[in-house]
Amino acid sequence: MLHEQLHHLITWYFGIILDYGYIAVALMMALESTIVPIPSEVIIPPAAYWASQGKLSHVGVVLAGTIGSLVGAVIMYIASRYIGRPLLMRYGKYLLLPPAKIEAAERFVERYETGGIFFARLLPVVRHLVGIPAGLVRMKLGSYALMTTIGSAVWCSVLVWFGDAVLGDQPNLLQDQDALVKALKDKSLMIAAAVLVLAIAYVAMVRMTKKKDAAK
Repeated sequence: MLHEQLHHLITWYFGIILDYGYIAVALMMALESTIVPIPSEVIIPPAAYWASQGKLSHVGVVLAGTIGSLVGAVIMYIASRYIGRPLLMRYGKYLLLPPAKIEAAERFVERYETGGIFFARLLPVVRHLVGIPAGLVRMKLGSYALMTTIGSAVWCSVLVWFGDAVLGDQPNLLQDQDALVKALKDKSLMIAAAVLVLAIAYVAMVRMTKKKDAAK
């Protein structure tokens, strides 16, 4: 089911990106930063390919993706902050957000704070949800927006490079959407693994620092 949805999404996306350019990238990335399950791995790389063909610019794709991510993330933050925890805990399950997942996300944000927001923007699935606990714990909007912007810019830059690496040598993938989805998913595992290693290193550093502070 998901594979079929990705197939239709990519086919449709390639059709509109040349017509709407950066606006299409920004809107799709804004949706990606909400609870809409659209993976950025199938949004930015196709745009990067068109940039390599001179239709767009690589910097423009990164900026559009970053702005879109920030807009979507701030919408999630504001919605969570003003809707409130009781309503989310009661009705979140209908949005695939059961209480256990919300509580786990809250603990993550409270423990790792702004650095956690940065790394969350680099991790699949987590980046869709991190705005919810940030809003619920009332993290400072400025700090949240700054870390979201930096993390999103890094992630979009990686995906632009990734798009060139995947599609630059195999432009024939544009004619075979199934093969394109498979290539993007297979090669994105390398990026996810690298990000996971960095996130683990950050978590370990935070824990060691807190233990040292507690021992003083």
